[in-house]
Amino acid sequence: MTGTENYKALEPLFNPRGIAVLGASENKYKIGYMQVQALLDGKFTGKIYPIHREAQSIAGLQCYKTVAEVQGDVDLAIMCTGANQIEAGIIDCANKGVKAIIIFAAGFSETGEDGIALQVKLTAMAKRFGIRIVGPNCVGLVNTSNGLIGTFSPAILAVPSNGKKGVGYVSQSGAFGVLTYMAAAQNGILFNYFVSTGNEMESEFSDFIEYMVYDDHTTIISGYMEGAKNPARLRLLAKESLRRNKPIILMKTGRSEAGSRAAASHTASLAGSDAIYDAFFKQTGIVRADDYDDIISFSKLFQANRLPKGNHTVIITSSGGRGINEADRCESVGLEIVQLGEKTTAKIREDIPGFASATNPIDLTAAASVTNPELFLAPMKALVADPTIHNIIFTEFPFNWTKEMPILQEFIAICKNSDKFICVTTFEIAGMNYPQATAELVDNGIPVISGALNPIRALGKLVKYAEKYNAQFEEELVVEKVSKQEIPSIMADKLTLSEAESTAILQAYQIPTTQHFVAVNVEEAQRFAQQIGYPVVMKIDSADIPHKTEADAIRLNLQTAKEVSDAYQDIMANAKKYNDTALLNGVSVQEMLQQGVEVIIGANNDAVFGPVVMVGLGGIFVEIFKDVSFRVAPFSKKDAYDMLDELKGKAILDGARGMSSLDKDAIVDVLLKVSELMLDYKDQIAELDINPIIVYNKGVKAADAMITLKQPTTMKSAIGG
Repeated sequence: MTGTENYKALEPLFNPRGIAVLGASENKYKIGYMQVQALLDGKFTGKIYPIHREAQSIAGLQCYKTVAEVQGDVDLAIMCTGANQIEAGIIDCANKGVKAIIIFAAGFSETGEDGIALQVKLTAMAKRFGIRIVGPNCVGLVNTSNGLIGTFSPAILAVPSNGKKGVGYVSQSGAFGVLTYMAAAQNGILFNYFVSTGNEMESEFSDFIEYMVYDDHTTIISGYMEGAKNPARLRLLAKESLRRNKPIILMKTGRSEAGSRAAASHTASLAGSDAIYDAFFKQTGIVRADDYDDIISFSKLFQANRLPKGNHTVIITSSGGRGINEADRCESVGLEIVQLGEKTTAKIREDIPGFASATNPIDLTAAASVTNPELFLAPMKALVADPTIHNIIFTEFPFNWTKEMPILQEFIAICKNSDKFICVTTFEIAGMNYPQATAELVDNGIPVISGALNPIRALGKLVKYAEKYNAQFEEELVVEKVSKQEIPSIMADKLTLSEAESTAILQAYQIPTTQHFVAVNVEEAQRFAQQIGYPVVMKIDSADIPHKTEADAIRLNLQTAKEVSDAYQDIMANAKKYNDTALLNGVSVQEMLQQGVEVIIGANNDAVFGPVVMVGLGGIFVEIFKDVSFRVAPFSKKDAYDMLDELKGKAILDGARGMSSLDKDAIVDVLLKVSELMLDYKDQIAELDINPIIVYNKGVKAADAMITLKQPTTMKSAIGG
């Protein structure tokens, strides 16, 4: 179903002409009554039909014994009944032609096998009847533009509902979603849509995201996510949403390492589920909220209708200490507190007293707050004229300025005629949290946000979003196909490939590897060493011994035929001692690579996202610091370069301490080829490690490789070029 088709299919859910409330109750303390009253209190613009077998009226509305008795159109049914009554209710709704249902009841997949079986049965029924369903086990759906308060939660109506809307919210947690809704409303962000997805029986998280992507009334899409059921679809939606400059900001829980699984390869053990989600969000342009306050602050900033042009930031404060504190926050989220140029500094000094500071952060001192509020205007003319500045943050603002005051209008005029992103963040003090001019500032595109909502962090996220939004016009996701050789059937009937077999697959994808041969006796080993040229490396070649160092089955820097002979015998003996059941293919004789920088490149087939590729610096960087970066395949060349830039040790690649820079282009080339390999064999390959791959000033070479398979497969032939 395309986005437009899905949007239309969900219209009866969000904009019904009539709503039937099944399980309506005369008891004011039951959900069936609360739901009817919520629709009345929300001033729902359509018709409301309480369904009750005996009552004549509920909350002043005529009751009907069944949905079939209703004479008008019923697009949406809200079921306030128990799980045992849902099946009959769906059948009644289908006979009436109802197109959408909200189910509050619990007792389905969250309860065990019987609940799962019931949910599967009802899902099939809903799909057969063409009915869209929210829930079960949810708190409902809200559309504040038409008064559809499709929830029994009284908290939804306990907060302001009038004002500028435009934020849609989808939550996989009912209660937390309601709390976020309330906090947002109390801070001036009104959701036009709220959806609690519950068990996602028929419609899932991405369905509602998709509705909001194509909905003209939604400018920001937000949500709380515990897990993506369909990341491929979410990826396509993120691309469309980015194209429309409609940010998706999601709070994804599960940052702990509990989701990581132990595995044979470095990649799998390092690829915790959260690390992959983080990578997925980065490459798709989805903004990741660290907490609910990010959703509120980010929405406030975006509603200024002006994207930051970069991360160069200036702070204007009346407290030196607060200015330094906010500068620290800025630097921690990627906002650069720039050193002002001489021309700008000189111009600022002309307009501020000598006791104030013209350096960034610009400290107007307490005099600005108490006796000279006009000083808040003083630096602005110089700052807005400086093309190197992108963002201006006021950590305080004159509390008593009002709409009628000329100085406020002058300030607003300067801001509106500038291309800078300008915002105000206040200190959290009861009764003084927001200046009196807040509404006027916000109406003119100058966000005012309480410091308690961490607006600095949100601005950092907005800057990154703006970069991603602008980058889409510079590059498209183009997977560069390589000219592949045929891969022989070396994957057949195996679970782990030996190093030689793994290397053969890398070579088929034109990934540079060491020159190597597998010797089955001492004489062959000596001949191969002579052919390669000394010095050489020797390792056991066995799928059953992936970690050769642990088996003491590797020797480096061998210089003579005698050393090769001794090494061969030692390696074979140690390998047999380490694993006496291992199938030993022989000893691999390889060229001894010159010293370079060790990098690890790996991939694994994630249960949710499919092929995921990792890169990191080798040695202690990966073993101790876990300095790695991920992307979900396929990804663009720019994504690959971004992976390298995210590494904490990236300075080593760029040439630290006077060293020459390394060939990052060659690393990127390998990353893209590994991505394609994993996509080509996503049904076969479970994990892949190139560890290490040695990087030079020019070029790279894989020194070791390991591939493990999902299950034994029979392959007659592999893909061609």
